[in-house]
Formats: sequence, structure tokens, C-alpha cells
Amino acid sequence: MRIIFSALSLVLLLSACSSVDVAPDGTYSRSALQDLGPLAEWSLDGRLALSGNKDSWSASMAWEHEGAQDQLKLSGPLGQGATVVRLNGDVVSIDRGGGNVQTSNQPEAFVNQQLGMSVPIKALSHWIVGLPEPGPAFVDIPSGFRQSGWMVEYKQMQQVDKRVLPRKMTIMNDRVKLKLIIEQWVVKGSDGQ
Repeated sequence: MRIIFSALSLVLLLSACSSVDVAPDGTYSRSALQDLGPLAEWSLDGRLALSGNKDSWSASMAWEHEGAQDQLKLSGPLGQGATVVRLNGDVVSIDRGGGNVQTSNQPEAFVNQQLGMSVPIKALSHWIVGLPEPGPAFVDIPSGFRQSGWMVEYKQMQQVDKRVLPRKMTIMNDRVKLKLIIEQWVVKGSDGQ
């Protein structure tokens, strides 16, 4: 009986280990992402780490995107210190709980002031799906692109329905480095449906 239990435990352990590893399901290709059309609605769960010259922090993130509206919930270990950032066009609000919601119509400057570090908040909703922000010029590099003084690199991609979307990415300039790991994507309303 003990041998059967040990063998069963070993099989379960090995199968659990193999399901944890996430292998890349494709390489980054901006043209392939553009050919599939825009993503109208999506959500993701993951983690981020932000480091600058004087400070660094990490958080879990839950991001929902619908049209021109984004909601990003950041929280520390066990959901502590939850902050919700909402971006609707050129209006951003930050809710740290307790009824203290702050709003601004200058998203970049406001988020930078709140975080103490420069973060390209408006461009992120494009970069996180693998595409440059429409409008500003960009330069392709093998693993991503450079845009508006930032280097956006896609370290690992993952298959999501018929798309290959980022799993691990790094966004950096000479002052700030942002690392993102996307653990789960939910894509809705793709290709205008």
C-alpha cells in the first residue's frame, strides 16, 4: 500500500510541476498582432515591479480595458494597500480607499506625481497588448520597439485564443524600469465583435 501511495504521490507531484512552467507559445511580431485587428475589450491578471533611481516597489495587478476606459487595480501581498487607477481618455483618478479619490486631466503628470516616478500611463494600454501607441513615432527592435523615449521589450509571449500576447515584458528609460508578468488574459470583443 505504501508503494502505491508513494508512486501516486510522485505522479501527482510531477504533473503539478509540469503545469506550472509556462513555455513561450510564440515570438513577438508586431505585424502579426496588427494583422489580427484591435482588441476592444480585455482583462488581465499579473504582477509588476517598478524601480527608479531612489525607490522600487512591486504589486499584483488586475487590469480591465474597454474602449477608451482602463481600470488598473494594484495591491500588495494579501491584497494590502489596494489602489485603483482609472483612466478615461484624458481623465485619470486614483482611489486609495477610504473615500479619498483624486482626479486630474493631466494623466501622465498626475500619476508621476503620485508614484514619484515617471510611468507612461496612457501608452501602457497599447504596449501591454504588444503594439505601439498610435500617433507618436516608433522604431522597431527585434524584441519590441522604442517609442517616446521608452524601450518596450517582450521577453516571453503566450497563446491566447488565436492571438499571441505578452507574458513577460520590460519597459524602461534611463530613469525607470517597469517589469510586467501577465499570468492570465481574457480577450473579449476582439476584431470588433
